[in-house]
Amino acid sequence: MSTKQVIMVGFTLFAMFFGAGNLIFPPALGFSSGEYFWTAIIAFVLTGVGLPLIGVIVGSISKDGYKESLKNIHPAFAVIFLVAIYLTIGPFFAIPRTATTAYEMSIVPFLSENTGMWLLIFSLVYFIVVLLLSLKPGTLVNSIGQVLTPLLLIGIVLLIAVAGYTYFNNPINPAVETFEGSSAFTTGFTEGYLTMDAIAAIAFSVLVLNSIRQLGVTNRKDLLIGTIKSALLAAVLLAAIYISLGWLANRVDLGGAAVDDQNLGTFLLTFMSDEVFGIFGPILLGLIVLFACITTGTGLIVSVSEYFNSILPKVPYKVWVVVFVLISFGLANQGLNQVIATSVPILSIIYPVAMTTVLLLILTYFIPSPRLSLQIPVFLVSILSVIAVVHRNGWFEMSWIESLPLFSSSFEWIPFMIVGYILGYLIGMKKPKVEYS
Repeated sequence: MSTKQVIMVGFTLFAMFFGAGNLIFPPALGFSSGEYFWTAIIAFVLTGVGLPLIGVIVGSISKDGYKESLKNIHPAFAVIFLVAIYLTIGPFFAIPRTATTAYEMSIVPFLSENTGMWLLIFSLVYFIVVLLLSLKPGTLVNSIGQVLTPLLLIGIVLLIAVAGYTYFNNPINPAVETFEGSSAFTTGFTEGYLTMDAIAAIAFSVLVLNSIRQLGVTNRKDLLIGTIKSALLAAVLLAAIYISLGWLANRVDLGGAAVDDQNLGTFLLTFMSDEVFGIFGPILLGLIVLFACITTGTGLIVSVSEYFNSILPKVPYKVWVVVFVLISFGLANQGLNQVIATSVPILSIIYPVAMTTVLLLILTYFIPSPRLSLQIPVFLVSILSVIAVVHRNGWFEMSWIESLPLFSSSFEWIPFMIVGYILGYLIGMKKPKVEYS
C-alpha cells in the first residue's frame, strides 16, 4: 500500500470509531481523576484506543474476518459471541446511547427543566427519523456521515485549541471524592470499556479488510501490513483527541456550576464550548452531535439488522429494523446515565472474553496451536467473568474470588487465560493445529 492509501484507510478507520457518544467519557474521566489524570487517561487509551485497533488488526488474520477465525474456537461460539457483540453495540446499549447523548447535548442545555417527557418526545422523533433512514439504507447516510464526521472533528479540534490556550495556566482540579487514587489505572482501564470500540472492532473489521482489498491489495501478508499501518494512524488520532479532551476537563473551572442530573461528560463539553465560544458554541456543537448521532444510530441499526437477517434469513430485514428500533427507543428513555450504568456489568463480562479471544487468535496465528488451547481459556475466562461481575455488584456473595491474583485490579482473568492456553496446548499437543484461511 502506498502512503496515500494508508492515510485514506486510516482516516476511514478513524471515522468508524470517532463517534459523538465516545466524546463524553474522556472529559468525565479527566475531571474526576484530578491529580491522577495521567495514570487514568493512559489506561483509558489502552482499552478505548489500543484494544480496538489491535482488534481490527487481528481481524485481518482470516480472509472473512472474525466470522471465519472465531470458528476455530467453535462454530457455535462464533455465532453466540457475535450475536452478543451485535446486540451490545446495537439495540441494548450503543444505539440508545446515541439518542440520549444527542438529547443531552442538543436539547438539555436549552431547557429550563429536564423532564422525562422531553426525553420521550425527543427520542420518539429521533427514532422515527432513524427508522425511515434504516428501512432504505443507501448513500444518504454515508453522504451525511462524510460531511458530519469532518465537521465534528473540526469543531472538537477548535474547542481543544482555544480551550487549551484558555485553560493552560489553570490549576489541576482535585480528584472527586468518589475517585480512588490507588485504583486510578483500573478505573481508567474499565472506563475505556464504555466506548465499546474494542467489541465494535470485532464486528466491523471486515469493512476495513474490504476497503483495503478494493485498493487492489489481495496478498495475505500485504493485507496484514496495510491494516497495521492504517490502524496505527487511526490510533494516534483517537488517542490525541481523547487525551486532549481529558486534559481540558482536568483544568476547567466550573465556577460553582451545578451538573444536576445531566451526564458529567455531556455537561463538561457543553460548558467548555459555551465558555470558549459563547452561546454559539453549544448550539453548533449540539447540532453537529445530533446529526452525527442520527448517522451513527442509523448505521448501527442497518449493520445489526443485516447481520441478524444473514443468520435468520426467514425474518425480513425490515422486520429486524422495526424490532431493533423499538427496543432502542424503549431503553433510551431510561436516560443517558442509566443506559451507561446498565451497560457496565455486561461490558465487564464481554470485554475479558473479547480480549482473551483477540489475544489468543493472534498468538495461535504465530504459534501453531491445537484447538483446545483456544477453547479452554475462553471457557474459563467466560465463567470467571460472570462470577466476578456477580460478586462485584453484590448480587451473590462469593468472597473466595477476592483471593485470586489480580482481582483488586480487575485483571483476575489474565492468569486463567494463560493457564488455560498452556493446559489446552499440552492436552491437545498431538492433535491438528489451528489453521487460518
